[in-house]
Amino acid sequence: MYKSFTMKLAGKDLTVDIGRVAKQANGAAFMHYGDTVVLSTATASDKPREGIDFFPLSVEYEEKMYAVGKIPGGFNKREGKASEHAILTSRVIDRPMRPLFPKDYRNDVTLSNMVMSVDPKCDPEVVAMLGSAIATSISDIPFDGPCAMTQLGMINGEFIVNPTLEEKEVSDLSLTVASTREKVIMIEAGANELPEQKMIEAIFMADDVNKEIIKFIDKIVAECGKEKHSYEHYEVPEELFSAVKEVVPEEEMEDAVFTDDKQTREENIRAITKRLQEKFADNEEWLEFIDDAVYQYQKKTVRRMILRGHKRPDGRAINQIRPLSAEIDIIPRVHGSAMFTRGQTQICTVTTLAPLSEAQKVDGLDEYITSKRYMHQYNFPSYSVGETKPSRGPGRREIGHGALAERALVPVLPPVEKFPYAIRTVSETFESNGSTSQASICASSMSLMAAGVPIKKPVAGISCGLVTGENDEDYIVLTDIQGLEDFFGDMDFKVAGTHDGITAIQMDIKIHGLTRAIIEEAIAKTKEAREYILTEVMEKAITAPRPEVGKYAPKIIQIQIDPSKIGDVVGQRGKTINTIIEETGVKIDIDDDGAVSVCGTDKEDMDRAVKDIQIITTDFEKGQILTGKVVSIKEFGAFLEFAPGKEGMVHISKIAKERINHVEDVLTLGDIVKVVCLGKDKMGRISFSIKDVPADAQ
Repeated sequence: MYKSFTMKLAGKDLTVDIGRVAKQANGAAFMHYGDTVVLSTATASDKPREGIDFFPLSVEYEEKMYAVGKIPGGFNKREGKASEHAILTSRVIDRPMRPLFPKDYRNDVTLSNMVMSVDPKCDPEVVAMLGSAIATSISDIPFDGPCAMTQLGMINGEFIVNPTLEEKEVSDLSLTVASTREKVIMIEAGANELPEQKMIEAIFMADDVNKEIIKFIDKIVAECGKEKHSYEHYEVPEELFSAVKEVVPEEEMEDAVFTDDKQTREENIRAITKRLQEKFADNEEWLEFIDDAVYQYQKKTVRRMILRGHKRPDGRAINQIRPLSAEIDIIPRVHGSAMFTRGQTQICTVTTLAPLSEAQKVDGLDEYITSKRYMHQYNFPSYSVGETKPSRGPGRREIGHGALAERALVPVLPPVEKFPYAIRTVSETFESNGSTSQASICASSMSLMAAGVPIKKPVAGISCGLVTGENDEDYIVLTDIQGLEDFFGDMDFKVAGTHDGITAIQMDIKIHGLTRAIIEEAIAKTKEAREYILTEVMEKAITAPRPEVGKYAPKIIQIQIDPSKIGDVVGQRGKTINTIIEETGVKIDIDDDGAVSVCGTDKEDMDRAVKDIQIITTDFEKGQILTGKVVSIKEFGAFLEFAPGKEGMVHISKIAKERINHVEDVLTLGDIVKVVCLGKDKMGRISFSIKDVPADAQ
């Protein structure tokens, strides 16, 4: 027998089955929301992983194509590596869950979410998020939960709880909020320039829903929860801390960490660590804790100085931004480029434009998302932090940062009708010392404008940090955190937007949640900083999008044809369109509605291709002047090709004003001649004349 629990969530039944499947996992929740089904499990290893100083948590979101009645594409007809969407969903689940595990827990933990059925009215992401929280809460794995997660959309100014996939397509807001019983623990948002106060309203509306869900989870835990198992605590001996402070007084540690140069600080810490290792070389029990002791000493020093002395490691004021600079066109021959520097964080973004046929195809569980016209990709090479390691392609962090910047910029992109291009921006991290994702938004915004993409408004991003004390009222919010403040602080609150509103938010924290006061202050400070960056830095580098795309970018001409004529343009087995492409060197995209995009770099070739298409799709009319090539000669006349696949005939009597006995006397294969359309003959055929071409058309 198994137990089943049900609650109403956004007007639909959320049902959780406990003990029905996957009984050998530490915790399992068989989730049903409408016809969406997700199996969420939580498992932990029996023993801690040796030789690590972090909590080894792995979150998986598995998209099974059978969930939407599809067979995976490609030669290997089975699911392969996780899609970008699956990776991003895993990250969203990970971020609120991770802070709720004990900081010194070293057992491997895997949270697995398998999507088995998808109801378009019930997003599986929400179900997986809740399933992970429930599976972990009822398990014997140490966990200070539960937490709950809610998505919010907005259509015509009205908020929608857990919008359907169809509603998400037209929503002006895509917000995910995770909460504990008392506080907000995670925020992820994309928005169409949503005002700050409206965003705050949305966040806490979702928080209210979360609190009701937590009451539901508490009932499940009360009936089905297991006793939490004990684990090996990892603690630095107090005696070692005392000994370290004797060797390295607080004043010396302050001098070591409080510098605006990352490399200098790291060298100072290396020297201190080496000294301590030499000092305690005879104490083997202490040696394994030296690195962690130095880390914690740094952390306590930085947090104390910020919270009590209002002193930041690089000497800045609490709300002061690091030195900024911006420039464009630093890379020749690309379609657009820009570089944005904030302190020791430096990003160069390159923009590439292409025909819409180059848009990224998406094969996932969302039937409403089949392609991406705009692609933002982020790279983080090891040299950017002065390290060496082989490149293995983008990891989850790189994919996450790229998606955040993409989300921030999509709201300001021009519609396809106005700018019929596929757009790719690639952000290369030249140097990193905190908040590279937000620097990539600034650099990308300028790069798009430099490439001639008519974005509505520039977008800037900035990050706020947090250091907390003994209670909810004891805290400091820091503007523009560098790497050390992110590392030792409690929050990384990233906000991107225009002068008029927010386009993206991502909030990560290491504590058990934030109060409303902290969230409101962080949003206010990022607004102030964003305005400064836009006005004083970015807009001074480039004030507006260039009126045209660069000389190295492809040019696109758009025309509209009768959809019934698409087959004529394509031709049998693509012969006609391929001939046009071969002769002109252009690319041609045709939509089902008859929208045609001709892409190329040479204006004459593009015009020629457009003319050919127009001839092919236009019925010949009396009096129309055309130019054709002689492709066949018969006794009774000559056949002319006016465009690939489009031919007409000139009767021998219509070739010359004087009588001729043979067509060959006047015309030769390959001749280019002008003709005038005479209309239809008695048989309904179109006839042409060379001799009747008006003199002014010669």
